[in-house]
Amino acid sequence: MKTTDDTKIAMANRLFFRLYQCANMLHKTGSRAIEAEGLTTQQWAVLGALSRDPVKGGMSIGELARYLMVSRQNLSGLIGRMERDGHVVVGTHGQDRRSRVVTMTKSGRHLWQAKALPKIHAYYERILADFSINDVTHALHYLLKMLDGMKRLDDERNGVDEPAAEEV
Repeated sequence: MKTTDDTKIAMANRLFFRLYQCANMLHKTGSRAIEAEGLTTQQWAVLGALSRDPVKGGMSIGELARYLMVSRQNLSGLIGRMERDGHVVVGTHGQDRRSRVVTMTKSGRHLWQAKALPKIHAYYERILADFSINDVTHALHYLLKMLDGMKRLDDERNGVDEPAAEEV
């Protein structure tokens, strides 16, 4: 007979493996949903982050990397491609000339609002067709709890004492 700890580890293994599979399927099926617009799921995340009202004036590379929970190195290449494609522009912050700020361009905003968002919303509807609002609320709650735990572990490793992840 398994102990409670053994059972919890076995369930955790299944949970994290399913999370891994979900991330892979999100990348695969999400990319298909927006590929006609020339976007990837990573670009979708960047445009989504930059489209929020509080950051209409742009975000520094560091802020964007922290918000998306990716490295600056991974983000730099992505931002470079998006800038080349005319979706974003990178400039300097008015007060701090060393700080680079990423802002969505007018054409990037049009791409996001008129072309990508309707496809993303349709994607959400198909994926969550069998979910009630309660189901989505509970799933989000537990994912945020997991994210907080991962963030705490990452902060401990990096010697950072910051509050847990903010809700999207």
